[in-house]
Amino acid sequence: SLPLQIMRLLCGPHAALIPPSRPLWGLLSKSGTPPAQVACRAGPGTQSLPGPSDVLECNTLRPHLRSRHSPFNESSHFSGRFVSDEDRVMLNAIYFSSSSPSADRVRCSAPVAGLGEKAGLVVPPTSSGGEAEAEDVCIPLPTWGMRAGPRESIYFEPSLTRAAIVTVGGLCPGLNDVIQGLVRKLRDYGVPEGSTFGIRYGFQGFYSKKHRPVVLTGRSVEDIHLEGGSILGTSSIAPDYRKIVRMIDLMGLDMLFVIGGAGGHMGATQLEALLTQHGVRCVVVGVPKSIDNSILLVDRCFGFETAVNEAQRALFAAKVEALSTWHGIAVVKLMGHASGFIALEASMASGIVDACLIPEIRFLLDGEAGLSTYLDRLLQRQGSAVVCVAEGAGQHFFDTPHRDRAADRDVGPWLAAALKERHPGAYVKYIDPSYLVRSVPTVSSDRTYCKVLAHNAVHAAFAGFTGTTVGLVNTHYVLLPIPFVTQAPRRVDPQGNQWNRLRAANGQPNFT
Repeated sequence: SLPLQIMRLLCGPHAALIPPSRPLWGLLSKSGTPPAQVACRAGPGTQSLPGPSDVLECNTLRPHLRSRHSPFNESSHFSGRFVSDEDRVMLNAIYFSSSSPSADRVRCSAPVAGLGEKAGLVVPPTSSGGEAEAEDVCIPLPTWGMRAGPRESIYFEPSLTRAAIVTVGGLCPGLNDVIQGLVRKLRDYGVPEGSTFGIRYGFQGFYSKKHRPVVLTGRSVEDIHLEGGSILGTSSIAPDYRKIVRMIDLMGLDMLFVIGGAGGHMGATQLEALLTQHGVRCVVVGVPKSIDNSILLVDRCFGFETAVNEAQRALFAAKVEALSTWHGIAVVKLMGHASGFIALEASMASGIVDACLIPEIRFLLDGEAGLSTYLDRLLQRQGSAVVCVAEGAGQHFFDTPHRDRAADRDVGPWLAAALKERHPGAYVKYIDPSYLVRSVPTVSSDRTYCKVLAHNAVHAAFAGFTGTTVGLVNTHYVLLPIPFVTQAPRRVDPQGNQWNRLRAANGQPNFT
């Protein structure tokens, strides 16, 4: 019967069912789990709750804090469902039957102490890596992650809570959206006006005499989502973390929200360690920012879809330039230091890119398999060509034995000059929209995503989690330990579906 089928879905295909004393309809709880009146007796093959060893767990300050009921228990504005610490999200959405499937995420096995062979994340090398980066890296990955969301018990008294927000690293669409979302959700919990602070121009703003922290209120963040950039300013300068810890203690902060990329999250990890070392009870929660979409394990970072959408404008302009001259070649450089996701997605979406170059593939410029020869054939066949290059591509052409982002050569002008030299009869145009792409307001999908990430960051902080960031993994919001996501950047898999879809669409070779 249909009720029996539903019960088997709820309890598992191998569970023995004990029928309820009254009809099933109306018995199902709001959480979607079997209510107390419906018993599920484990049968052979029934999966039990995953143990701690198979869950990517996050640190908490709960042993040092007192729990209390969430204010949403009595709020007429909250009709959602609470999340339990036992709720799990499967990090491996697909089971692979072979060690080299056609996929982008998980396709390796890695030995884990006490667990034997476990699935892992594959991180492809960069095109300009040395011998140490010549092979794929496999990072062990537990099966489950902790679900993000509001808990029924919280560990800070909202009326006494003091919080701070800081943006770290380069600009990215959505920074203001996240700031607004954090301030408003803190207010929803009952944090008083005047108790949420914005730290100016990165971590150094904690102790800078020129830029004091500012008070963030509902009114001060009213329409900031309509503007690009960050109202707090941002910086990538390495700070003095001990000074920051002293200021956090002096300000009486209970929560610090770090909106940043890999560098910002590494800084958050250092802060968490020092706060623990000095006995300062302040949770540190991150919101992952990467316009390159290079945060490990996370499906996508906020601002990425906006960046792809904006990057297409430059590609369309490049197409017009290339078509408007005889044998026109247009080169567009997009952001992507270690990962080529923006170049890949913009090229795929626009449908007008003839050659896409990304950091993950060491391309040849000359020879039969090289880019220049391929462009020769394109010019003879169609009269024009558009080349999209990520900023981190082609670094193997320069003398950089020890890869350092600050020392990377600007591949865009170099490539345009190299193509002009090799195609003297062609008109080569170069477009760099990098700062235009990262400074615009968000598109609607990113705007919503920013809000949800911000809300989940506040939920995590009130639940006592620290050294934690929030992200979308396999379409579900998950709490992730910061040290895990900063191990390596997420990169395009040259053997994966995304890259090969583009090659199938535009017909380009790998140029290797």
